[in-house]
Amino acid sequence: MAKVSQEELIKAAIAGVAVITFPTDTVPALAARPDKAEAIFQTKQRPPDKPLILMGATAESLWQFVDSLAWELECWQQIARQYWPGALTLVLPASSAVPPAVNPTDPTTIGLRVPKCEIALEILKRTGPLATTSANLSGQPPLLTTADIDRQFPEVLTLKDAPPESGSAIPSTVVRWTKNGDWEILRRGGVEFVSPLPKSRFK
Repeated sequence: MAKVSQEELIKAAIAGVAVITFPTDTVPALAARPDKAEAIFQTKQRPPDKPLILMGATAESLWQFVDSLAWELECWQQIARQYWPGALTLVLPASSAVPPAVNPTDPTTIGLRVPKCEIALEILKRTGPLATTSANLSGQPPLLTTADIDRQFPEVLTLKDAPPESGSAIPSTVVRWTKNGDWEILRRGGVEFVSPLPKSRFK
């Protein structure tokens, strides 16, 4: 693995010339420019039916990637204010702004998250939203240390001064918006998600 400065890491991500890795509040991420997301699938040996998510520095940077009615966006923004930055991934209807490479087999949805990690946020503020996933070969547990990531992915760029271990080691909780105006929990993880009453009940 090439160990580079944070500035070099950011420039490589913006240029779309490399897969990078950085710490998050949960498990370390593999990341790439969204339109270059196929490089992550190749690196992880990940099947195309397992989509990536988009990680951003702010909720506002991510809403361009969703397709919503006004009342739906209001619901999602309420959840974002409550849980972001943090270990919650929202799976929402995708807009045409999502590059097909991020979710090759189902372009109708996209997972979004804002991590609660200073290093990750510093990088994402500069790069804009990145396609991300956990740092591991597909089907294997997430790698938690820079040493393990180095051994597994020698071609991936990492920070020279990255902490040897960081994050909670617990993946994010994943919830999906349903057509009924409610949330379905797909994975329980780093936060306890309490679903508000479906919006449709107030109509």
